[in-house]
Amino acid sequence: MPVAIRPATHSDLSLLHPMIERAYRGDTARMGWTHEADLLSDTRTERAELEAIVADPSQILLMAQDADDTPIGCVNVAKRDASLAYLGMLCIEPLRQAHGLGREMIAAAERYARDTFGCTTIEMTVLEQRSELIAYYQRRGYAQTGERRDFPVPLDPPYFMTVLAKPLSGPLESNHA
Repeated sequence: MPVAIRPATHSDLSLLHPMIERAYRGDTARMGWTHEADLLSDTRTERAELEAIVADPSQILLMAQDADDTPIGCVNVAKRDASLAYLGMLCIEPLRQAHGLGREMIAAAERYARDTFGCTTIEMTVLEQRSELIAYYQRRGYAQTGERRDFPVPLDPPYFMTVLAKPLSGPLESNHA
C-alpha cells in the first residue's frame, strides 16, 4: 500500500493528534510494540504542542499517510543548533507497526535534518526502561552517548531518558532489522 510522507499542516492535526495518542498510550497502543502504555497513563501530547511545532520554522512534523489520506505515522525534527537536530515523537499507528514504516520515517527525518536544517548530527532520547526500543535505534546507526536526562514530567520514582546520537554525513540509508 503506498505511503506518502510530507510536512504536517494545521489542518492535519485533528486526525494526527488522536493517532499519536493511540500509538503511545492506552489499550490501543498495546497492539503495537513501541508504546509507553505500561509505564505512563497521562496524555502524551497536547494539541497546542503540535500547533506550536507546525508553526515553528526551526521544527517540522513529518506525517505519513496512506492512500486514503489517513495519518498513519509521524516524526518531529527540531533544529537545536547549527550542527545538531533532535528527532522526537516518532510513532506509527499501532496496527501498522513492524512493516518498515518506522525505518522510512527515521530516514525522512534524518534527510530533513541534514538537507534542510544543515545539521551533521541527530540525537534522540528514549525512556531507559525501553531497552528493546534503544536496541531498535542502535540497529539504525544510533549510539548511546552516555548522557542521561530527566524525564520531562516529574514522577515518583523518577524516569530517565537515554540519549542516542547519529552522524548525518554522507548518504543516509535505512538499515534493516
